[in-house]
Amino acid sequence: MENFVFQNRTKIIFGRDSDSEVGAEVKAYADKVLLHYGSSRIKDSGLFSRVSESLKAAGVSFVELGGVEPNPRLSLVKEGITMCRENGIEFILAVGGGSVIDSAKAIAIGVPYEGDVWDFYDGKAAPQKALDVATILTIPAAGSEASPASVITNTDGDLKRGAASELLRPVFSILNPELTFSLPPYQTACGAADILVHVFERYFTNTTNVELTDRLCEAVMKTVIENVTVCLSDPLNYNARAEVMWAGTVAHNDLVGTGRAQDWGSHQIEHEISGIYDVAHGAGLAAVVPAWMKTVYKTNIARFVQFASRVWNVEINFQDQEKTALEGIKRTEQFFSSIGLPVTLGEMDIDDKRLEEMADKCTDGGKGCAGNFVKIDKNGVLEILKTAL
Repeated sequence: MENFVFQNRTKIIFGRDSDSEVGAEVKAYADKVLLHYGSSRIKDSGLFSRVSESLKAAGVSFVELGGVEPNPRLSLVKEGITMCRENGIEFILAVGGGSVIDSAKAIAIGVPYEGDVWDFYDGKAAPQKALDVATILTIPAAGSEASPASVITNTDGDLKRGAASELLRPVFSILNPELTFSLPPYQTACGAADILVHVFERYFTNTTNVELTDRLCEAVMKTVIENVTVCLSDPLNYNARAEVMWAGTVAHNDLVGTGRAQDWGSHQIEHEISGIYDVAHGAGLAAVVPAWMKTVYKTNIARFVQFASRVWNVEINFQDQEKTALEGIKRTEQFFSSIGLPVTLGEMDIDDKRLEEMADKCTDGGKGCAGNFVKIDKNGVLEILKTAL
């Protein structure tokens, strides 16, 4: 196990009707906030009305900014920065899924910064100050409700990039599983894929003596696999929705990655896909991850055998461990397909025309590598994309 520092300031308020507490929670930080959200769905569902009434009852006024899209856009972030500056806002409440939360975080670091907020995502600057952010989560997936990360898409160049800082971790997040009852099956499935891959990125490591976090990772994975199928067949099942929602937070609040080297190659590759084609992140991951696994598994077959055995209950073939490892990869791919996700790029109408461009962007023009479990150069990324095709 490697040395580590673990900290997470995010207060989690979990359970039925927990969104009704938002006004009192926000009041401890600010009297005026930016209420940031995505589509009109939160108004149609009545959530916007409940949130606004709770804020008003607590004496908190707000300015609203909706319109966040999946793969949140830099252009709306800049609009939010201007809005906060013009209205003297020092606190942001994000109501939505990972895209809304990531957009809110970008606004939060952009307001006190004199330069272009894209500098943080382009690696030219590191955040030194930020507005406080809080969230009401409506889509369990990205884990942004308790993470220090934000991912934004710049349509100028079709670039999807991330920034990370402890300043970006929300001060509190409200998780009410009831808010996920109306999620379409495809969004539920994409969210499950995102959660699982957040764990994969930590689980597939070359660090030894990490039994505790191995077991934590496996528990999260098995919980999601079991409960997302229930969510899809019985959307109003509170217990299954609650399990998936909490798993999404634990998968990305840094706990299961403590003491171990992490990978993140699949995320790097997928960001190039959704940055260009605007596909759902979870769907892109469902296509990339099996291809990544097929490419790298021989580097550490023992870890893939463990994954197959402990997560997918594959009986270990001691005479042919490779067969066991490949069966685990096969079951991963079959699971994604069984919950309605694409497992090839072709299923998302992506052809081979821009694979070279994606591999080039992913590796900074061939100067860098993707991932850490195996450091994948430009040719390796291209191979994975072709396998995923």
